[in-house]
Amino acid sequence: MKSNQSDYLKYWRVIRYFVKQQYGLTQADLDVILFLYSEDYFSKDKFKEFDKLISWNMNRFAWLLRDDWIVVFRKGVRGKHKHLYELSYKGKRLVYSIYSKLNGEEIPESVTRNTLFHKNVGYTDKRYRKMIMEMNAITKQQRHLSPE
Repeated sequence: MKSNQSDYLKYWRVIRYFVKQQYGLTQADLDVILFLYSEDYFSKDKFKEFDKLISWNMNRFAWLLRDDWIVVFRKGVRGKHKHLYELSYKGKRLVYSIYSKLNGEEIPESVTRNTLFHKNVGYTDKRYRKMIMEMNAITKQQRHLSPE
C-alpha cells in the first residue's frame, strides 16, 4: 500500500489527545488556540466571535491570558483604540509542535516528556500510549524506507 503524502490527519486523534493531556487543555481551548494561530493580532471582540462557535465558557479568555497562551500586544487607549492581543510564544510553539507531529515527528515516549507514560495512568491513557508507540514505529519505518 502506498503512503499518501497529504494524509496529515491520520493520527490527529492521537496527537490531539496527547496535547490535551500534556498541557491540560480542553478540546475547545485547543480549537481556539489553533484558530488564533493565524490571526496575528486580535481584539477581545474577535476572540469572542470565534469563541461563540464552541462550548460556552465565559472565563476562557481570562484563563488563556492568565496561563500565558495569549498575551497583550498593545494596550488600548480609551476612545482611540482597543487592546490588541496575540498568541504567546508558548501558544505558537504548541501549534508548531502539533503541525510537526502531523508531518511525522515522533511523540516522545519518555516519562519525563510525556505524562501518558507515567505508571499511574488510567486505562484510556494506556491505550493511547500503546497507539503512540505503534505510530512512532510506523513513522520510523517510513523514514527509514523513504529515499532521501
